[in-house]
Amino acid sequence: MHLQPAPPRQLPPQDMADLDAAEQRSQRVTYGFGAAAGVVLVVLLCLLCSRVIF
Repeated sequence: MHLQPAPPRQLPPQDMADLDAAEQRSQRVTYGFGAAAGVVLVVLLCLLCSRVIF
């Protein structure tokens, strides 16, 4: 006995402009966190190097 699967449901329409805007916002947040982490690491590196030199 073979069962026939139900046909796939119709997906809701997507708003591509809204998706692009959300992706750009998330990319800015990601770059912001990366820049902040980079600044913190550079400051820590400078502090550690100044402790070694002096």
